[in-house]
This record gives sequence, C-alpha cells and structure tokens, in this order.
Amino acid sequence: MTEAQTWQPRYASRSVRMEASEIRELLKVIAQPGVISFAGGIPDPALFPMEEVETAFVDLLALPNAGARLLQYSVSEGDPDLRRWIAGYMAAKGVPCDIDNILITNGSQQGLEFLGRLLISPRDTALVLAPTYLGALQAFAGAEPCYDILTPEQTNRTAASYRDAAARSGGDVKFAYSVPDFANPSGETLSLAARERLLELSRSLDIPLIEDAAYTDLRFDGDDLPGLQALDVAASGGIDRSRVIYCGTFSKIFMPGLRVGWVCASRQIVARLTLIKQASDLNSSALNQAIIRRLAEQCFDEQVQKVRASYRAKRDRMLAALRAHMPGGVSWSEPKGGMFIWVTLPSHIDAADLLQRAVAEVGVAFVPGRAFFAAGEGSNTLRLSFSLPSVDEIDDGIAKLARLIAAE
Repeated sequence: MTEAQTWQPRYASRSVRMEASEIRELLKVIAQPGVISFAGGIPDPALFPMEEVETAFVDLLALPNAGARLLQYSVSEGDPDLRRWIAGYMAAKGVPCDIDNILITNGSQQGLEFLGRLLISPRDTALVLAPTYLGALQAFAGAEPCYDILTPEQTNRTAASYRDAAARSGGDVKFAYSVPDFANPSGETLSLAARERLLELSRSLDIPLIEDAAYTDLRFDGDDLPGLQALDVAASGGIDRSRVIYCGTFSKIFMPGLRVGWVCASRQIVARLTLIKQASDLNSSALNQAIIRRLAEQCFDEQVQKVRASYRAKRDRMLAALRAHMPGGVSWSEPKGGMFIWVTLPSHIDAADLLQRAVAEVGVAFVPGRAFFAAGEGSNTLRLSFSLPSVDEIDDGIAKLARLIAAE
C-alpha cells in the first residue's frame, strides 16, 4: 500500500517542516562496494582509541556497585565529574565556569534541538549563515522558525533591518547561529572582526548567539582564534552575564557512537535546558559518560594530535587533487582545519543532477550544496568531506569527479 492509502492521523502543523536529512538518506544509497564517498562528515574509525575504550568498559563495569551507578537512571544534568572536566576545558579556552554551567547532551545535535524548542515560537526568526549546517536547520525545524541570513565577513546589515524583517514574517528575532571554526559545510573560519560583529549584532538585538564548536579542536594551520563565548565572557564580565550558548561534542575527537556532547551557558539557560532534557530522554547514558570521562582524562590531548595529523594529510591531498584535476570555472574553499571543502561549480551545473551521474558512472559521492541553504539556493555547489576516505581514494575520486565535471 502507498502512504496515501494507509490510515493517517491528523499530524501537527510543524510535522510538514520535518524532512529527512539528505546526507543520512544519501549514506543509505552509497553504502555499496566500490563507491568512494566524500559525502558524510564521518570520523575515520581507524582513529578511534579502541584499546582505551575496551579497557575503560572492563574497568568501570568491574567497580563495586557498577550496575547501580553506570547502568541505572542518572541525573539529567550529567555526570558531575565529566562536567567538572568540561568546565576545566572551557576555562582553558577563556570561559571560566563551573558544573552548573554545563549540561550533558546526546551529542551536540540534541543541544541544538533543545535550543530550538527553548527559544523559538512559530514564525520567529533565526539568523544563520548561508550556507549553514544542515543538521541545525533540521534541529530547529520542529519549532517552525523563519530564517534570515548573517553576513559577518561583509558589511553587516543593521540590527533594525533584521528586526523589521522578522516583524514582517510575524515574529521576533530569537537567536543567531554560527559555526565559527572550520564550518560545516563551507570549511571557512570567521575572522576576529566577523566574530566581534556577530557579538555586537546579538547585543543590539538582545538575542542569544549559539556557538557550534564541533570542529574547534581540528585546527591544522595558523593560530587559534578566541571563541565567541570567550570573547563575550571577557566583555560581559562572566559566563552568567554572557549571551553566547556554546555547543560542544566529543564525537569528532573520540567517536560519535557514544553520543556525548554538552551545552555551556549561563546557569539560567542551563536550568531551563535541563527541564527540556528531563522531558525528552531523562538523562544521557551514565556508562557512556563515564567512558568519555575516562578517555578525556587519560588521552584527550594525544587523541587531538592524532586526529589533526590524519585529517591534515587528507586535507592536503584533497586540495592538491583539486588543483591538479578540476577544470576551469570550478572554485573551492581552502580550510585551515575541520573536515570539509566547499566547491562551487559553473552556474549551469546542478550538483544534485551531477551526483546521480557521479554515483552511477564513476562511483563517487558527495553532498549537493542546496540542502545547506535555508532558502534553497546553491544548486551549483557541493560539499566534499575528506575525513573518512583514504589518501589514495581521495586522489582517485577527485580525478574521476573532475573528468565528469569537465564533460558537463
């Protein structure tokens, strides 16, 4: 039977805004032998600290009362010891805080979804870059927002223009969202001036600024820039005065399968997010949190260096392959870290159509760029991820893709 022939309830109006992730659906299609995938932003499992994880599981479950402590319901805010470690990590990044400023989430994606529920009423406006992280657009979708575009690296729009546009859409501007370091999907990093402009805009509009810091530790070149929250804490006088909400994750450094992320924000915001956590899934896995805490305490810096070295080599190989093989009229970003390169094709090439041919004819996959734009533009753009394929697959795949593009 088709969906139209089956019984259907009267769905909530917000359900029409909930769409399948193009990336997740694409991964189902390309999970076949012989396909070189530049599609998912997937950590390389060869880098997972498997021996340390296995040892941690055995040691923790052998402790007295391990079942009662690690396999039972636990506090919604998260493991106090893990939150204490995160507070120290944040302090090293210029954000002095304590465990009451930290909420553990099931990956940073859950933090984004909770923030959408907390901050957005239907027809309110969220400010995002173009392109922006597809997962954020999906996380916010259930709250039924409108979107407007941030341009922090250029002459920025006035706060009044954003406020007026939101009013015309039937709501208020509720927050700005940014991935300031090695952004998904563009690979770009916001300059210090752009960060200051975003903070000034958030102050003028009196709105929160969400800092998605999933890739911050994956810097290959250049000096670290201060985070948005660190800049705001310094300017405002403390974390509880800051309007920046920081979303962090262990997925890119250790592994995504344990699903441990966090939100760092003022106590008032964390308290409200904790109520949403209680209503959503009660608590994150106590065992997974304990494993991540053990890994963080034992080998975080070592793991960061290992991941950086691997992804730096793959980034370099992909950039070299693009320079060697891509035809004229194709341009791309040159990220200083992260997992992604953003490619702009000649205007007559539709990346979604190109993907179908690429998978079928040369066994290469990528993500068409349109999904990363709130308004659906960007048909001649695509995202390449270099984290998962081997360096040899990168050479082969880019050469094949370039030949296909040259024939368009």
